[in-house]
Amino acid sequence: MPIDPMPDWVLPRRREIGRRIRAARLAANLTQMQLGHRVGRDHRTIHRWEYAQRVPDLEDLLLLADAVGVPLAELVR
Repeated sequence: MPIDPMPDWVLPRRREIGRRIRAARLAANLTQMQLGHRVGRDHRTIHRWEYAQRVPDLEDLLLLADAVGVPLAELVR
């Protein structure tokens, strides 16, 4: 069950993970559409993750890390 309200650190952390996903995607020279195709998600979902509107689950994070060629820890540390 979600905590309501969320602790103050949650949203900034989500934003940071989104920034890391975006930076890794750009470093891999991929568009949101190309990355979405690689991980089996719509490009709008990639956008939502990058801008902290949604949170990728662990499986998606593993797929993302593999698709952009970085260790999972680099996306979520």
